[in-house]
Amino acid sequence: MSRLMVTLIVVLVVLIGGLFLLAGSAKEKAPVRVEKVVPLANLSN
Repeated sequence: MSRLMVTLIVVLVVLIGGLFLLAGSAKEKAPVRVEKVVPLANLSN
């Protein structure tokens, strides 16, 4: 095989491996409830 062919195969393998790595790292998180104090002036609109 030529050097160009080997380089293209290595780049493709690295890209596909990176895609699988990124896809596997996406985990769903449970929503966190955040309570804030709302001033009464904002409610009178």
